[in-house]
Amino acid sequence: MTFDSTACQMTNHTTAAQRATVDLHEIRVPVQDRLEQVAEELSRIAVADYSMVNEINDYLLKVPGKLFRPTLVLLASELEGRSPRSALTLAAVVELVHIATLVHDDAVDHSVLRRGMPTVNAVWSHQVAIILGDYLYSRSVTELARLGDLEAVRVLAAAANRMSVGEMRQLLAYDDITYSEAEYFRLISAKTASLMSAACELGALAGNPVHRAALARYGHALGMAFQITDDMLDYEGSESVTGKPAGLDLRGRKVTLPLIGALREMGSADMDRVRHVFTLVEPGDDEVEAVIELVRRNGGLDYARLKATEHANAAEAAIRGLPPGPALRALRDAVLYVMDRSR
Repeated sequence: MTFDSTACQMTNHTTAAQRATVDLHEIRVPVQDRLEQVAEELSRIAVADYSMVNEINDYLLKVPGKLFRPTLVLLASELEGRSPRSALTLAAVVELVHIATLVHDDAVDHSVLRRGMPTVNAVWSHQVAIILGDYLYSRSVTELARLGDLEAVRVLAAAANRMSVGEMRQLLAYDDITYSEAEYFRLISAKTASLMSAACELGALAGNPVHRAALARYGHALGMAFQITDDMLDYEGSESVTGKPAGLDLRGRKVTLPLIGALREMGSADMDRVRHVFTLVEPGDDEVEAVIELVRRNGGLDYARLKATEHANAAEAAIRGLPPGPALRALRDAVLYVMDRSR
């Protein structure tokens, strides 16, 4: 099963691979009942003996996310038909860490909406958001310690460390149209791919550790493709799909792969137009739309899709030879799902 580098289609003789799209619900089918238990675990772990913390946690968990990372944990743990109880806690811990990063991201970026709801920093304050994110991190570590699995602690701690470095790297991706492709890949490897890799590796630790290396590689490649397609959606997605308005990265003068790829093909006049937009504190709709059109016209989206395809192929290759069954099919479908987001 491989993606075509231009059409971005997966080809195989199986029905699943030939579907035009894959819905996240289909990926969840093998673990749907256990995902509901993960939601219960989230509430249990996040509870505090302070009412304000509980109030904010209730607000965050009121509209659950897609639970994509917990789904990966559970699927990785069930490759051989097992359903380890510890995987539920590990899945919840991974989601809490993910939520913590989103809360911190919104505070750093001064974002006012997330998943169509006002952010924690918008409802309360930036200080509260930072402290709440720290609380969720600390609860995650505490829960891992309760499990008593030192390897799980090592895996998540390493991922959290890389994510923190990634957040620092992201600060350099603002206002600098000379930001390189190599720097971009280092950024998303740390900021996004590290947690997806950890999710899959943690699932393997709970299920059968013999698969941990292959699943860690799968998760990392999947995370790289995921972030590239996410950055593409800023140029071609709608708010109903992404949960945020189109052009949000551009409005924040953030450099991502579609822009990096397009800048290589731009003439001096077009580059000057982009530079001008990046000097504006609050670019208007017309300026943002103009840059989006320049990126499209100069092949930025095509280039980003090509790179996402390469990582998608690497993800699929990493799990070849793993035990066949519903979990493996769902992991393969997860690659389709990630790439479908960019169509």
